[in-house]
Amino acid sequence: MTRLSPDMTVSTIAAELPGAAELFRRAGISFCCGGNIALSEAARRAGLEPQDLLAKLQALADAAGRDAPEPTPALIDHILSRYHATHRAELQWLIPLAQKVERVHGDHEDAPIGLAEVLIALQDDLDAHMTKEEQVLFPMMLQGAGPMIAHPIAQMRHEHDDTARLLAGVEHAAHGLNLPEGACGSWTALYTGLRKFTSDLVAHMHLENAVLFARFDTATA
Repeated sequence: MTRLSPDMTVSTIAAELPGAAELFRRAGISFCCGGNIALSEAARRAGLEPQDLLAKLQALADAAGRDAPEPTPALIDHILSRYHATHRAELQWLIPLAQKVERVHGDHEDAPIGLAEVLIALQDDLDAHMTKEEQVLFPMMLQGAGPMIAHPIAQMRHEHDDTARLLAGVEHAAHGLNLPEGACGSWTALYTGLRKFTSDLVAHMHLENAVLFARFDTATA
């Protein structure tokens, strides 16, 4: 995603642009259940000027991936350490914490019922996806790639779309990650961790789609 337009849907932007989800949350714009509307319409409903919101989002798009290492081997190492290892480690404690919050606060009207189940599905999805990158795609890239790399890249892009749908499920189950008044420490820690995790995951997928994969799209064109 390079140039944004007011006709793009809120849900698409939130799933593909690092930082957009948090910007939408602060603006009171739903990008989960109510996200299948154009950015211009979402801005008007939130009482915002569409061009002002678009400019803020475009600034995020222009900055995305700017700090990534330039050499491909260094970029792959960065993805492995900054994202693959981090996602795995964070899900190890986010899932049991979600289970605890659901168990203890299940009778609360804002309880994140079903959140742990979605996180487990996301963990399975990510582990399988990242393993294929680690064992197949990234070694191909480091060996110089070639025309045969087009298919695994296309498959990874498709799987990113599946992951984005699971992320929308997290947002839905957690009611937009909006803490209820008087939320306990565990609930607060869960949503704080999820904000960081979901933001990281969008940044991870953007870095692969727009930077790493794009290098090889050009090479095999």
